[in-house]
Amino acid sequence: MYQIIRQILKTGIKTETPPQANDALRVEAQRLQKEILGHIGRALTIRHVDAGSCNGCDLEIHALNNAYYNIEGLGIKFVASPRHADMLLVTGPVSRHMEVALKRTYDAVPEPKLVVAVGDCGCGGGIFCTESVGENYASCGKVSNVIPVDVAVPGCPPTPIALLRGILTAITGGTRSD
Repeated sequence: MYQIIRQILKTGIKTETPPQANDALRVEAQRLQKEILGHIGRALTIRHVDAGSCNGCDLEIHALNNAYYNIEGLGIKFVASPRHADMLLVTGPVSRHMEVALKRTYDAVPEPKLVVAVGDCGCGGGIFCTESVGENYASCGKVSNVIPVDVAVPGCPPTPIALLRGILTAITGGTRSD
């Protein structure tokens, strides 16, 4: 124990200097908040549904809530119930066991509702689906095979910036792919 404390005192603090504040980013965040409020009239609420993913996309979605991306600062928050949601954020190829649950979750979201399919698996079936159509005995394939999708965010996994871009595209009028 004493050796560790001695080593810490001997070495000192070894960190890099923090970056300078960028006021342009604050203005951008304020503009995005106003734009979201203009389209929806209140904060956007999202229900995340894992329909059978490997959790790679889920980790990137969780990164949106950290202090660096601060999605809640833009007026976007995640909710536990689909009845309180404006948008579904669906990851993974839809497994046969999740098909009914995803449909019921979609039906529980009040109108108008938005759906964003996340990742290569959610957009096209990904590596879990071996056939060219993206379906097999255990998987329904892409999310749009089960529910209508407004915006697809490809990537394995997509970056938090790509996810945020897809969410904002859905708000501002993305095109639906049934």
